[in-house]
Amino acid sequence: MTEKSIVGDPINFRGLSYSPMNENGVIFLFGRVLDDLNMLIEEIKPGCPDCIARRFTGRGWEKIAIEFEFRSKNFLTHKHNILSCDIIVCWENDWQDCPIEVIALKDEIKKFDNKPIEKPNAKSAKNVKVFEEKFKAHSETIKRIFEILDQNVKNLSPDIWRKDLESGGVNYYSPEKVFFYVEFQKQGLKLTVFTRGEHIENVKPFNYIDSAEKWGYFHIKDESKIDTYIPVIKKSYELMKDAIKHNEPTGWYATVNHDKNLED
Repeated sequence: MTEKSIVGDPINFRGLSYSPMNENGVIFLFGRVLDDLNMLIEEIKPGCPDCIARRFTGRGWEKIAIEFEFRSKNFLTHKHNILSCDIIVCWENDWQDCPIEVIALKDEIKKFDNKPIEKPNAKSAKNVKVFEEKFKAHSETIKRIFEILDQNVKNLSPDIWRKDLESGGVNYYSPEKVFFYVEFQKQGLKLTVFTRGEHIENVKPFNYIDSAEKWGYFHIKDESKIDTYIPVIKKSYELMKDAIKHNEPTGWYATVNHDKNLED
């Protein structure tokens, strides 16, 4: 018999679809509201307390010890020492006379702004406005180059999708990971593409130390050159898909030698 999936009540809060049903869910949710609680984490560790953090008090950052529980009274069930921590962070507070501070996230999240779950390329009104304002500032030539490029990239595969960034750039996903990035410059577009460390015609390697061994770049300054670079983007897409299939590191700091050592 297939194991049944049991979830809490729908909350759709900052990436969490349902309310926590255990301590792990509380820890995740706590991480999503750190800024709202004016806290920062120094350490997550085994034993009691689970977390060493700092909370801004107005005078500075006060050190606090936190124990995570699903319900506050679980602190007693687990036989923790009250003197060992300053705050219990839980989903629900069922210990009304608790001698230490309790932060019940079930109540706290009602006070905070929420960003409901949505498709990654479905932008918030703020992101749309920021990106569009920056896009409008570019010359008509650069905007046309990008629009033609964008349509050609979308035609490569229905799995490819883009994410417009507040920085003004654009990420293209494979769909799991970014395989190239577009940066708008005064004279045209700069494209940073995943190469997997291979030589790709028309792609220049980065001359950085200890980074970008699997990435390269090129510029498009004329729409007549787009057809020349579409095969490059297609190659980058295929390389990223194959790297993911073989569970290879693909990030900015991934090294070619590191991967070879893993295969030996």
